[in-house]
Amino acid sequence: MNVPRLVIAAPSSGSGKTTVATGLMAAFAERGLAVSPHKAGPDYIDPGYHALATGRPGRNLDAFMCGPELVAPLFAHGAAGCDLAVVEGVMGLYDGAAGRGELASTAQVAKLLRAPVVLVVDASSQSRSVAALVHGFASFDPQVRLGGVILNKVGSDRHEAMLREALEEAGMPVLGVMRRAPQVATPSRHLGLVPVAERRADAVAAVAALAEQVRSGCDLDALMALARTAPALECEPWSPTPASPAFEARGSEGGAPGGPRPVIAVAGGPAFTFSYAEHAELLTAAGAEVVTFDPLHDEALPEGTSGLVIGGGFPEVYAPELSANEPLRKAVADFAAAGGPVAAECAGLLYLARSLDGKPMCGVLDADARMSERLTLGYREAVAVSDSSLAAAGTRLRGHEFHRTVVEPGAGAAPAWGFTHPERRVEGFVRQGVHASYLHTHWAAQPSVARRFAEAAAAHR
Repeated sequence: MNVPRLVIAAPSSGSGKTTVATGLMAAFAERGLAVSPHKAGPDYIDPGYHALATGRPGRNLDAFMCGPELVAPLFAHGAAGCDLAVVEGVMGLYDGAAGRGELASTAQVAKLLRAPVVLVVDASSQSRSVAALVHGFASFDPQVRLGGVILNKVGSDRHEAMLREALEEAGMPVLGVMRRAPQVATPSRHLGLVPVAERRADAVAAVAALAEQVRSGCDLDALMALARTAPALECEPWSPTPASPAFEARGSEGGAPGGPRPVIAVAGGPAFTFSYAEHAELLTAAGAEVVTFDPLHDEALPEGTSGLVIGGGFPEVYAPELSANEPLRKAVADFAAAGGPVAAECAGLLYLARSLDGKPMCGVLDADARMSERLTLGYREAVAVSDSSLAAAGTRLRGHEFHRTVVEPGAGAAPAWGFTHPERRVEGFVRQGVHASYLHTHWAAQPSVARRFAEAAAAHR
């Protein structure tokens, strides 16, 4: 495939990558282009803003969780039929998984996609030194093609002139200059930006403001010309469709194939915003009907629910409201007690606990959850300890943890995962059809888990 593409990177976090990447996506979309949005790394929140800017699902490209070999195919799957793809990087350009060299870095993603890189530089405290900084990033890895710079937080016309003169001497094109300006209203809290689903009207206004900032400060034509220099990718797009169906759909009484598909209910709404688009695609391709529900407001599971997925999010922010929805808490508890398959990650784990910060939750697990001062963050290598509706014992997956909460105890009599790196411990709960854990995983790396879960839902139906 040959989709024009750019990777938006920076020397370090906080330089303005999200501002520039989201603003570029929105500005090009306003021109009538079909823009494919992507995010390097495991982050769930930025892709929500990317989706708002482009009207297409924000997709993650994570070389640790999915493996380097899947980065280009997953990109090609998301970018199919688009006029332009914009990839927002993670951390600094060369920062990746701790102790693993370039693995999962923005630089690795750029090389795997054969995409030119635009470096966003916070120029607020430098002038001629910017040339040395950019030269270092451009020369550190000759396989990374740095195509230009966008200068952020520039103070004045004189400041801009000094920066441009220095970069001209270094032979590096300046593709945009953004002045110091009041920050666009994108509020943050304990795990980063507040997700789009929690502030949709304000988020729409924020994305429009980012588009205006980028449109007024960046050379969109030069950026598009740079994107068009990316060569064709020689790979087959990733597909969620298995070689054979996970099961034959049958009627409710086991009749002939072709009956109703099993309904897998996926938690959504403001409290449960973390999910990868490929998960729903895999479940659908495996033969399930995926239906979203909102645990804050819906008092019953979707009709015919035979599988339940409760992903990540911020239940700690909405603990009183979640607790007050007693009918749904009871419905979830009854579904689990009847052996229904449940896959819960992080926020889902908290929701299934007895309590969260003292507020009653679903009581599916003999555990209690509370907020903590400590941030738990990092990639994990894991092996399934117990057979479950999600994974057979011995299944290996890579994932990540990202939370400021603690669940006590941290593991049940039948743990979900055994972590093999960076430390050894068991974690999570397997009980009847329930698989609950802090570990976020990307099912594209191991499609068998989606198929297994869909099969469990079909059997439960």
